[in-house]
Amino acid sequence: MNAMEPTRPDAMSNPIPDTLALDVAAPPPTRLAALTGRWLGASARQKLLAFASLVAMMIFFSLSSTNFLQVDNMVSILQATAVNGVLAIACTFVIISAGIDLSVGTMMTFCAVMAGVVLTNWGLPLPLGIAAAIVFGALSGAVSGVVIAKLKVPPFIATLGMMMLLKGLSLVISGTKPIYFNDTPGFTAISQDSLIGDLVPALPIPNGVLILFLVAAAAAVVLNKTAFGRYTFALGSNEEAVRLSGVNVDLWKIGVYAASGGICGIAGLLIASRLNSAQPALGQGYELDAIAAVVIGGTSLAGGSGTVLGTIIGAFIMSVLTNGLRIMSVAQEWQTVVTGVIIILAVYTDILRRRGRA
Repeated sequence: MNAMEPTRPDAMSNPIPDTLALDVAAPPPTRLAALTGRWLGASARQKLLAFASLVAMMIFFSLSSTNFLQVDNMVSILQATAVNGVLAIACTFVIISAGIDLSVGTMMTFCAVMAGVVLTNWGLPLPLGIAAAIVFGALSGAVSGVVIAKLKVPPFIATLGMMMLLKGLSLVISGTKPIYFNDTPGFTAISQDSLIGDLVPALPIPNGVLILFLVAAAAAVVLNKTAFGRYTFALGSNEEAVRLSGVNVDLWKIGVYAASGGICGIAGLLIASRLNSAQPALGQGYELDAIAAVVIGGTSLAGGSGTVLGTIIGAFIMSVLTNGLRIMSVAQEWQTVVTGVIIILAVYTDILRRRGRA
């Protein structure tokens, strides 16, 4: 029942649904059907389907090219997924709240540029550069949140404007030139070194992947175990009902975009560490892969539902697809076409999923 509708007297006098008031009672569900409904709900089926698609893609590309399963190529996929996965987690928060953020790619670049300014131009210690990237990301996200919550600008338009604004700021601040981190000891270790590989030489998993899973674990805890996560889901499910319950909706919405921006700061550190430089012209287009990963993983564009696990699976699907097409020597323009088709299919699948729940 909609929170704005008055309560009907007949609903109060007879709380039993009409379907249960029939003369002929429906047969009770079997134990197997109950277990299936519990463990294989719509969300679980979506994640299983996404995971099965990932496995099928890996089998296909490994049969198509002997280079696909080489260690160096697997490491490359993991490093690409680390960046896209962290960006996708940032998008997950916003999309669950029934918003959208088109600025995550250029925000990532802006955070990398600000880290470059602090570390290279100003010569400050590494921890301050890391903090600067996260803080500037959170501030940028908060600005988007204020424009959306207070000025009532639609999220699509607000974040589109922020995308262009941050792209311009990155070029202005850097002087349109890359900022290198050659004089910052330990910066490349953020993404490229392998703590796991030092302990287990047979598993040279980059630190960037370790950071991805740490961010994913933290995000899952926040979404599922904290008031912030509950309000994020509530905003996406029924924002007006949350407002009528006395919650400061604007404040929580700004908080969601600020949290997303802070996570984008982590992605900026990962890509800058991987390239050993902050590339001011980079970033635009990353938001499409991130949003596609979120939707493929089962998060609804209408808001109110989604999981971090599904987002991670979706991020791996996008990385494996891009890498596999490159290994098969598919032209870059056709890779872009395939990515566009995947995004359309992911959104259409979300529409069908919502119709099925209606």
